Amino acid sequence: MTMQSAEEVREQVRQRYAESARAVEEGRPCGCDTDCCGEECCNGDGVAEADFGEALYSVDERGELPEAAVLASLGCGNPTAVAGLREGEVVLDLGSGGGIDVILSAKRVGPAGIAYGLDMTEEMLALARRTAGEAGISNAIFLKGVIEQVPLPAASVDVVISNCVINLAVDKPAVLTELGRVVKPGGRIGISDVVAEDRLSPAERAERGSYVGCIAGALSKGEYEQGLLAAGFEDVSVEFTHEVADGMHGAIVRAVRSARS
Repeated sequence: MTMQSAEEVREQVRQRYAESARAVEEGRPCGCDTDCCGEECCNGDGVAEADFGEALYSVDERGELPEAAVLASLGCGNPTAVAGLREGEVVLDLGSGGGIDVILSAKRVGPAGIAYGLDMTEEMLALARRTAGEAGISNAIFLKGVIEQVPLPAASVDVVISNCVINLAVDKPAVLTELGRVVKPGGRIGISDVVAEDRLSPAERAERGSYVGCIAGALSKGEYEQGLLAAGFEDVSVEFTHEVADGMHGAIVRAVRSARS
């Protein structure tokens, strides 16, 4: 991918999620620029709606959240359910969108902890700040930036979560390197993402959906594992949870930052 095409893809992603935020703020369904909320959801180029978004959160979790945060959910999993968050921890959500995972994380780490949300889209940041305020959250901090360059110091975060965002990044090796930089030794990641089977080439992944639809840009299972090992993680696991296209899966990615580096 050239620098020009990378910037073009990033702008397409930004525009798509800006429109989603505007749709939620305006009370339009689905968070898309078309009325596509039926059996086929706008989130994934013909991927079933139940594979993405609010359906992946429990009724109890949705009950903890402002309606706008729930409506803005465009993820492919529920990273707060797998991250094992503890009181007092510092959590970073890469691509925090409307704030659903930041709000849930802030509740779980409590007043002694901090939940950071990082997003490149002004409209999503504004929505997230509003929904966090409505939820009475005082320990959430939302930052503007790209996930290839996290605006936090090295070894400053106990846990990184992310929900169907790393597959959208234009430079995934840089994202994985940043994970290794910001996570404290002994810290961990609990990520939901779309991941390809190793048998699929990049061209075959692209045939199954668009980049902004969370399909074409997905890493393979082996690429994820090798990238995290190279970034200083150990105990790496990539667990497929549900198929979203032929050979493409929602997945839970876990790893621990090596305490030796």
